[in-house]
Amino acid sequence: ATCTCIEGYEGDPFSSCRLRPKPIEPVVADDPCDPNPCGPNSLPPRDVGGRCQCTCMREMIGSPPNCRPECVINSDCPSDKACINRKCQDPCPGLCGQNAYCRVRNHIPICVCNQGYEGDPFSQCRRITTTS
Repeated sequence: ATCTCIEGYEGDPFSSCRLRPKPIEPVVADDPCDPNPCGPNSLPPRDVGGRCQCTCMREMIGSPPNCRPECVINSDCPSDKACINRKCQDPCPGLCGQNAYCRVRNHIPICVCNQGYEGDPFSQCRRITTTS
């Protein structure tokens, strides 16, 4: 005679049969944000209702996955602006001295004494005095 464990049991039928353990299914968390689809210069992704939501970091332009600074070098900006702290800005404020004005040419600020004045436009221009 042959001995076998009944269906659903396992072991040595001559000594003991025990209930076969149910296989444990691996838990697969389907994370829409893994791998991160947001790209560089973006905030950490958020799972919103099973969809991955990406946002550019503050100060960045574009939209994920193409978030980027406004500029990296001066030529990324219009010629009357300069790339300062990754933004196209007027390079003039606070640059010129008294009685002088600033103009920007090809991203470079240039200080010039006001009409009728002379001196160092970066520090101070004085009224031209004519002695006759």
